Amino acid sequence: MNDPAAPPPDAETGPETEAGPESGPAALLPARDRAVLAMERRSWSGPGAKERAVRERLGMSAVRYYQLLNALLDDPRALAHDPVTVNRLRRVRDEKRTRR
Repeated sequence: MNDPAAPPPDAETGPETEAGPESGPAALLPARDRAVLAMERRSWSGPGAKERAVRERLGMSAVRYYQLLNALLDDPRALAHDPVTVNRLRRVRDEKRTRR
């Protein structure tokens, strides 16, 4: 007999489906990387506010934060997790590169 509680034979199983409401490549993005993207979604009141928040909330220097952020912009998992933020930041980065 078929167990009604068992997933259908064609259902995906594995870490992606056990990750909760988010699945697929975005679920594999580490918590630290998700936190960096969340910081970039916010607006900041004045100079130094973001860097202070990075030190206090993420426990890293601003230099390290921006290194991680730049690497995230090329990570497909980050794009899957937050396409609006990643695409916006890619445009900003590309504009700065073309000015040089």
